[in-house]
Amino acid sequence: MSNSALISYTKLSPNHSGKRTKKIDTITIHCMAGQLSVESCGALFAQSSRQASSNYGIGNDGRIALYVDEGNRSWCTSSNANDQRAVTIEVASDATHPYAVNSKAYDALLDLVTDICKRNGIAKLVWSTNKNERMNHLNGCNMTVHRDYANKACPGDWLYNRHGEIAAEVNRRLGSGSSTPSTGETTGSTADIKIGDVVEFAGSKHYVSATAKTASSCKPGKAKVTAIAKGKAHPYHLIAVSGAGSTVYGWTDAADIKTSAAATATSYLVKATTDVLNIRKGPGTNYGTNGDIRDKGVYTIVAESDGPGASKWGKLKSGAGWISLDYTKKV
Repeated sequence: MSNSALISYTKLSPNHSGKRTKKIDTITIHCMAGQLSVESCGALFAQSSRQASSNYGIGNDGRIALYVDEGNRSWCTSSNANDQRAVTIEVASDATHPYAVNSKAYDALLDLVTDICKRNGIAKLVWSTNKNERMNHLNGCNMTVHRDYANKACPGDWLYNRHGEIAAEVNRRLGSGSSTPSTGETTGSTADIKIGDVVEFAGSKHYVSATAKTASSCKPGKAKVTAIAKGKAHPYHLIAVSGAGSTVYGWTDAADIKTSAAATATSYLVKATTDVLNIRKGPGTNYGTNGDIRDKGVYTIVAESDGPGASKWGKLKSGAGWISLDYTKKV
């Protein structure tokens, strides 16, 4: 088994069980409960007295570290059975609820998980909000969380609530579709809606996912699904598709999003303060990229919107997309 080429720091921990007894087929994401660097986290795992480790760590600056070779079982999830088959990842986060992760660490997490899946032949990630499905890997579920095996908040609500979109974004990069187990829900005579389908509803196409419990952008009702086709998954704006007494939750396709409904019009100049600032298709790291800013230049913001956690986002006047205002200053 190989290790990721994305690592920029290595500090191997003595806390592991040696070679795995199971093939890697699972991803388990943890939070550090602190905005630690990869060096700080590595120093903790280097202490044999802590009896803890993870395969990888992602620092608050987005750097990726190796603490336990992928070929070895880490001591991370309070479960030997889980850690024998899972690649475990500790991510820098706030120290208090909901243990939010910054955009640099989140972007690096998406890159690392994609890389792990590619190298280990994991064709797609499947997340479930059902604990039994997670712990027993039912219906293809191959994402687990520490809180299932111990009385812990890990990975914190911020990351836990984003597992569905993490799976969908990684699957988009892998070229696969479904990111959640099939529920078998249907709309009776209208059409058979399956998780992983793309449905046309209210004039727009929507990727069907079971990762959400509520729908904020449209009200469930006796809506008719007029067409159904396989398509590319994009984990963006929450919707619900209803008919014949059943409701399936999902996310709209990127092409349907023009601007955030919560965006506030404005106009001012900002200067980028980081070497590489991603331009997103929408206000949040859960949106795909449209390029990046590398010149630390001055740009005009024409709208503002809140993103995941406490992040603030600004829409570029050029129409190229949205940038995180956390990495800019007004001029």
